[in-house]
Amino acid sequence: MKLFTKILTLALLLATAGLQAQILEDDIDHSYKPLTFKLDDSGQKFIRLLVWHQHWTVTNNLAVDDANLQLTHLARRSRFLAFAQVSPRFLILTHFGLNNLTPGNLTSLGNNGDAPQLFLHDAWTEFKVSNDNSFFVGGGLHYWKGLTRLSNQSTLNFMTMDNPRPFVHWHSLAVTDQFARHLGVYAKGIIGKFDYRIAFNNPGRNGLQADYGRKDSGLSYNGFAIPDADGNAVGNSIIEGYFRYNFMDGESTKLPYAVGSYLGVKKIFALGTGFFAHPNGMFNETTGEHENVTHFAVDAFLDMPVSDGDCLNAYASFMSFNYGENYVARWAGTGSVLYGHIGYKLPNSRFMPYIAAQTGNYSGYEENTSALDIGLNYFINGHSAKLTLEYHTISNDIRESGLDANGNIQDVRQIRMQAHIFL
Repeated sequence: MKLFTKILTLALLLATAGLQAQILEDDIDHSYKPLTFKLDDSGQKFIRLLVWHQHWTVTNNLAVDDANLQLTHLARRSRFLAFAQVSPRFLILTHFGLNNLTPGNLTSLGNNGDAPQLFLHDAWTEFKVSNDNSFFVGGGLHYWKGLTRLSNQSTLNFMTMDNPRPFVHWHSLAVTDQFARHLGVYAKGIIGKFDYRIAFNNPGRNGLQADYGRKDSGLSYNGFAIPDADGNAVGNSIIEGYFRYNFMDGESTKLPYAVGSYLGVKKIFALGTGFFAHPNGMFNETTGEHENVTHFAVDAFLDMPVSDGDCLNAYASFMSFNYGENYVARWAGTGSVLYGHIGYKLPNSRFMPYIAAQTGNYSGYEENTSALDIGLNYFINGHSAKLTLEYHTISNDIRESGLDANGNIQDVRQIRMQAHIFL
C-alpha cells in the first residue's frame, strides 16, 4: 500500500506539472528546423546532425526489505549522431556518446578509473547498388540487426521509457557486440511493402560470456576463441536478419533505427520475422565440441490514430533462443520469451499511459522470469521533449539483483523518471 501511494503521488505530480505546463505554454512555438547543412542547392546532398540527452532519476530497489527510499540521478544516454548523404549512391554515418553515467562511476577528473567515456556506437558507410531502393550494401560498426523490431529500436522515440529490461531484444548486448553493434557488412532494401536487412558480422571477444543458468550445462560462449578438433579457427561469423511487411503506410529504412511511436502521424501495421545465428559460437567443455547458437522470432507492430488527436500503439513478439541445453546468457537463455506492450495517447492531450510485460521460460531456470512496466509519457513537444514516469519490476531473475539475505532470488521494484530532449 505504501508503494502504491508513492507511485500514485509521483504520477499526480507529473500530471499536475504537465497540465500547468500545457496551460502556460499553449502560445509558445516549440517547433524548429532540423540541424541540417545543405551541400547543394537542391538539398538532396546534406549533413544531418542529431544531439540528445536522457536524464533519469530512479529509486533504489524497493523490493529490498526495510530499505529507505533513495533517489539516484544518472545520464542514461548522452549522444551525438551525424550522417551525410553526399551523393544518391553514398551515405556515411558516425554516432558516439556515453551511457549510464552514475554517481557510482563518476571519477574525480573524468579521465581516470573505470567511468563511462565517449565511444563509437556506429561508424559505417553505405552504397546504393540498385537504381531503386531494393538493394543497398554497407559495412563498419553498425546497427542493422536481426531478430525483432525492438532489436533495431531507436533510442530517440521509445513508446515505453526504454527498451524492455531484461534486454531480450538486445540479447547480444555486451555478449558478442559493442553496445548492440557488431563489426561487419550488411544488405538492406525495400520491395513494395516488404523490407529486409541481413548482416554478416564478427563476434566481439571481450563480452559478458558467463553462464547465468545451471552450472551443469558445461557450455562456454567462447567457441570463437577455441580451435576445433583439427586445430582450425571457427565461430568467427554471425549471421542475422529481419524481414518485415507493412500492410498500411511504409517506414523509412534510410537508417536502421525503428520508431517506437509515430504519435498518430502514420498508420502502421507490420508483421516481421527475424533470426540470429552464430555457428560454432558455443563450446561444450564436457564433450570438447563446438555447438551453434541460433535464435528465431516473430513480431507484430501497430501504431495509428483511432480518432482525432489520439494514437494507439501495440507491439507483441515471440522469441525462441537456443544457446545450448540449460545455458542462460546475460539477457536471454535457452527457451522462449513472450513480450508485449500497449499504449494510448489520450485524444488532444500530451499524455500517453502504457503497460509492458514479458515472461521468459528458460531451461536453465526452475521458474519463469517476468517483468512489468507501467508508465506515463508527457509530451512537451512530441518525442523532441518529453517526460516519462514508470513503475518497473523484474521477478525470478537472478541476473538482475542476485540473492537476498535468505538466499532467495531478489526481485526488482523501482520507480523511474526520465527527462528526454533531442534536436
